[in-house]
Amino acid sequence: MTAIPASNLVTVFGGSGFLGRHIVRALAKDGWRIRVAVRSPNLALFLRPMGRVGQIQLVKCNVNNDASVQAALEGADAAVNLIGVIAPGGNQSFSALHVYAAERIARLAKAMNLARLLHVSALGASPDADAHYFKSKAEGERQVRQAFPQATILRPSVVFGQEDNFFNRFGWLARMSPVLPLIGGGHNRSQPVFVGDVAQAASAILADPATASRTYDAAGPEVFTFKQLMQIVLRETNRKRLLLPVPFGFAMVKGLFLGMLPNPLLTMDQVRMMKTDTVSSGENGLAALRIAPRGLEAIVPSYLWRFRKAGQFEEIVS
Repeated sequence: MTAIPASNLVTVFGGSGFLGRHIVRALAKDGWRIRVAVRSPNLALFLRPMGRVGQIQLVKCNVNNDASVQAALEGADAAVNLIGVIAPGGNQSFSALHVYAAERIARLAKAMNLARLLHVSALGASPDADAHYFKSKAEGERQVRQAFPQATILRPSVVFGQEDNFFNRFGWLARMSPVLPLIGGGHNRSQPVFVGDVAQAASAILADPATASRTYDAAGPEVFTFKQLMQIVLRETNRKRLLLPVPFGFAMVKGLFLGMLPNPLLTMDQVRMMKTDTVSSGENGLAALRIAPRGLEAIVPSYLWRFRKAGQFEEIVS
């Protein structure tokens, strides 16, 4: 890996999220000075100990405003855009974050002569997808490419790790509900990738100028159906629950009502997302960045034990 000069500064938009905190840690380890642009810096103070004293700076940024984004990019050599949302709400819409904010960051990064831009999108992004999430991600990629042709795009599959919102959510559901729904029969496929491997990929991309203008898939070593993932959740939480196939039409109705909750368990667009496989084509994957992805079976058990009846001591008392 190319050595990073200690003077190099990277601005990370959305660096306080699940993936963002791991990318910030990886970049700090590689010697970058990091400016983390977030809506609420006071909620991101936990990032500072991830680097040396003064290495990580927090700044308030509104990605819907040119002047605010420009201030966050001032003096930077590179930028990483991690802005995204699974369930939109208020002014945090798919278009606002995945398209307009992505275009704004790319356009201003180009105008300010930043050497590198890493845009994190999603496997499954396509203008022909049923889900608005995937459509907006595809349009965001197009806007970024148009504004900053040398940008590198990284497309992760389902990302897992200690603080993830996938296995933890279904682990909680397995504890609370006698049923785990299999939307569309649970046949859609994904290639879950460890968050640490995605962070390593982001760091490798910024360290290597040869990755400019390219698109990489970030996917794990194995493909699973949704049903298989739910079976892993039940096994690791030591729960017996009914895996109930739910037709897409019925799930859409449920998503209509559940999507109205303040913290929705399911939205109509998440149901549409279940129609799309998030599987790598096999080209320009993590291997192209000299990264051997770790399998979920070696990592997920290390945190799903918390959803067992007796937690980490269940095997002792059972």
